[in-house]
Amino acid sequence: MSSRATGADRERQAAEYLERQGMKIIERNYRSRQGEIDLVGWHQGYLVFVEVKYRKDTDKGYAMEAVDGRKQRKICRVADYYRYSHGLGDSFGVRYDVVAIQGEEIHWIRNAFTHIYTRA
Repeated sequence: MSSRATGADRERQAAEYLERQGMKIIERNYRSRQGEIDLVGWHQGYLVFVEVKYRKDTDKGYAMEAVDGRKQRKICRVADYYRYSHGLGDSFGVRYDVVAIQGEEIHWIRNAFTHIYTRA
């Protein structure tokens, strides 16, 4: 299976897992000029932006480690654009979650990082 197909399969797996946990997925693979967010959903009153990372094993490290500061800034920039382009104000909370899939284990890290403000 190609890495793109594997990624799509793991994102589907993550979305199904989150839906079973009560999250309503409203977007998959949201893309803009600023970048891409794997999943966008509503959970417990929060608009949640979800990054999905997969590692078959630990040879290349842990899945969670791949969401470094640079990646977090990019996610925040795309999330800001998403909220702007959808006319969503600041009347609700925003959360950044990570679903780290290590082998066959799924780890959902809620509030994995806080918003990082960047200049356009």
